Amino acid sequence: MADLDPNELDVETLAIRTAQLRTDEMAHSDPIFLTSSFVYENAAQAAARFGGEEPGNIYSRFTNPTVRSFEQRLAAMEGGEACVAFASGMAAISGTFFSLLAPGDHIVSSRSVFGTTNVVFDRYLKKFGIETTLVDLSDLKAWETAIRPETKILYLETPSNPLSEVGDIRALAKLAHDNDALLVVDNCFCTPALQKPLALGADIIIHSATKYLDGQGRCLGGAVVGPKAEMEEVLGFVRSAGSCMSPFNAWVFLKGLETLNLRMQAQSARTLELAQWLETQPGIARVHYAGLKNHPQYELASRQQSAYGAVLSIEVEDSDGRRDRQAAWRFIDATRLISITANLGDVKTTVTHPASTTHGRVKEEEKERSGITENLIRLAIGLESVDDLKADLERGLKALASA
Repeated sequence: MADLDPNELDVETLAIRTAQLRTDEMAHSDPIFLTSSFVYENAAQAAARFGGEEPGNIYSRFTNPTVRSFEQRLAAMEGGEACVAFASGMAAISGTFFSLLAPGDHIVSSRSVFGTTNVVFDRYLKKFGIETTLVDLSDLKAWETAIRPETKILYLETPSNPLSEVGDIRALAKLAHDNDALLVVDNCFCTPALQKPLALGADIIIHSATKYLDGQGRCLGGAVVGPKAEMEEVLGFVRSAGSCMSPFNAWVFLKGLETLNLRMQAQSARTLELAQWLETQPGIARVHYAGLKNHPQYELASRQQSAYGAVLSIEVEDSDGRRDRQAAWRFIDATRLISITANLGDVKTTVTHPASTTHGRVKEEEKERSGITENLIRLAIGLESVDDLKADLERGLKALASA
């Protein structure tokens, strides 16, 4: 890679060949630097490292070769200048806000975000005088109206969790920049394999590496990608607050990135097939998936994504027409193959009830406004046989029919 321009390589190649670590032994697979600290040739070198006068490793809380390799590879894949790794996706989200904002600043956010993100807004940022206004993801006028002179960040997930709503990244980037604000996009559901927010005008990308970047549900991690100036500030937060990624987890994510494109394409194809099939089944009141042509933002998703992702949600009803928690739980409990867990991004298909799990701490009125109904079920499709997944989902449908 030393004599190759990363800008001339496809994302599939960048995922495998960028930022490869080479020790004196020249191992072909990236090594893991499992160490808390590093030694110096003399006291003067140690002082120069700590003083920033000489580059090099200091302490694994903020300088570790394996973590750095992961950061450089993900930045290259997203087309960003720099990346900072975190211990989890929520650490990446909260760390971005706390490092780039100050008391009196204001955020405009889509209300269609992961439930814990709303908790950060409402319970923690508010303590430090940082206010948040929530708006409907697809309502550009609402975004514009919510912006104040003190607005510093516009924040969204696209597609959203769990309803697969799609935000217009290019339009929101222009709106942010016209008002001297940053557009921050959570790209967790698409990853750079399916969507490149920076190329559409976004300033910063956030990932829960726990999800598709790993791909097998093994480790927690998060990452932020963006301009060097902002990432230096974010790295300063990690160095001081200690919300760093472990070297072992970084090594796992490096291995995950190598198969990211193949997994995302295969899982997206399975999800589209299942979404189309579920639309025709009795007991399914509605399917939420941006790859369906009746989805309100289908055309937008088709323009800014190369595929539609591997998460869909369904609204269920039992044989008596009830659309409640009992119907949703009856469907979920009848499955035998699919894992009942709130995680997603795994090669194993998972199912969860958002209203009582991922969005359980969100206020009831906000859940209602966000469309998190009691009969809503989220499915994150893995790599199992589509026929086997259909057979398992039919167990849920039969449970609804026999209510």
